[in-house]
Amino acid sequence: MNVATLTLAYCYSSNTMSEQQPLKVLVTLVSYGLSHEIYLHRLIQEYRSMSFRVDIVVCSNVEREVPVGVELVVGMPEKNPWSLPFAHKKILAERVDAYDLFIYSEDDTLIREEGMRAFLRALPAMHDDEIPGYIRYEEQRDGTIRYCDANGHYHWDSASVVRRGDDTFAFFTNEHAAFYLLTQAQLRKAIASGGFLVPPHDGKYDLACSAATDPYTQCGFRKLVSISHLDQFLLHHLPNKYIGTRFGTHESLMKRQVNTLLQCKEEGRIQAALIPVETRLFASWYSKDYYEPMRPEVVGEVPAESQQILSIGCGSGEAERWLAQRGAQVTAACLDGVIASCAQSEGVEALWGSWGEIKNQIGERRFDCLLLSNVLHLAPDPSAMLAECAELLSHDGRCVILVPNLGSIRSRMGKWRRDKRYLAIGDYTVSGTRQIGRGMLARWMKAAGLQVEKSHCLFADRQAKLSRMTLHAGDDLLASEFLVVGRKTIHGGNRRVYAV
Repeated sequence: MNVATLTLAYCYSSNTMSEQQPLKVLVTLVSYGLSHEIYLHRLIQEYRSMSFRVDIVVCSNVEREVPVGVELVVGMPEKNPWSLPFAHKKILAERVDAYDLFIYSEDDTLIREEGMRAFLRALPAMHDDEIPGYIRYEEQRDGTIRYCDANGHYHWDSASVVRRGDDTFAFFTNEHAAFYLLTQAQLRKAIASGGFLVPPHDGKYDLACSAATDPYTQCGFRKLVSISHLDQFLLHHLPNKYIGTRFGTHESLMKRQVNTLLQCKEEGRIQAALIPVETRLFASWYSKDYYEPMRPEVVGEVPAESQQILSIGCGSGEAERWLAQRGAQVTAACLDGVIASCAQSEGVEALWGSWGEIKNQIGERRFDCLLLSNVLHLAPDPSAMLAECAELLSHDGRCVILVPNLGSIRSRMGKWRRDKRYLAIGDYTVSGTRQIGRGMLARWMKAAGLQVEKSHCLFADRQAKLSRMTLHAGDDLLASEFLVVGRKTIHGGNRRVYAV
């Protein structure tokens, strides 16, 4: 950390700010249309109440009324409406010499002064390429909160846990929080990297989110979130629009994960992952969902009489808990040791580690049913993994497999059009994905001593209608997923097939 930033953090994170020259802060708020006026004015009110010297610029696509003293900049970087967030970058760069701190924020994401002070407090101990970051939350009616940024494939990286000063930090794989805070030195470095002042673009994140994540994805910085003082690094997503949806993790589950991370750091442990779970495709398409819901059409294929069940690729454990409540003893081979803290419950035994470590923990145990939900396409060698899974089944046991259809008509058309988002789908070296069709899966299962009993195509609503209209002739192209059930047989052996 350079001398200027150290001085900045030391002077202004203390309680003696009134005795110092107040920090000059430039806030850029991006607001598309007029639907968020109530939230925009709430943010402006909050920033003006702070003890910093705050100047506010609103980037908008339309003319609008703003409070006196607030600057309005109207204009789109490109015709695409999602490009508006990129409008703030030129403003920050042009005024880099005039301010100490720089904020980018969407018009509904609230930070309080305590959160900014926490950033300043943490700065002196950070490395030059590290930035203290934030996570968004929403408030439920019962007073508890949900972390809306913890959804889908986003998760804590247990290998990233580090001690910096009075805080313990970790990397959360969702770098988007609709907000970032940079010092002048950090903004200068971002600009100098060549990755900041760039045209609107997408990639790891979509167009709107890329503007908020470029400092981390393109400018050489790493966003670290304090897990020892997480309550000080939270942003309120004011609309609370994701309450009641799949987007978000309850504070009780987040607390379990954070406690596990802190324990890992204290004991010097690194939690190995079961398999690579995040693809390298556009917007991380086809990555494994860490918070996968219980899906009746999938768990319904697990025989009711199965007493010993092994779920391979377990996330937060909703399906596994449902099976345990039905009366089974469930063993969950979890995606990693952090999410295992959420899966472990009455009737669910959580295991974690690499696939090789999981097999050693299982030893000679055998199971009545295996559940593999959206993991085979992410395995380095899915045919070998399936054969090894089949060895864990007792005679006449069932294997329930769910895989995404990477060879759908959408994917094929994208490749035909030479759309860069689709070209690498199925190429494991480039994208971390394997294209697995029903025929290929049936051949692997036969070689592993599994007889296919059922093979279903699962559809999104629109594709289901098309399937009926075509009398199911194009189901393998229209399906979003394949659900296949196999039974362990005496004959056929457990020959492993390594060619994919």
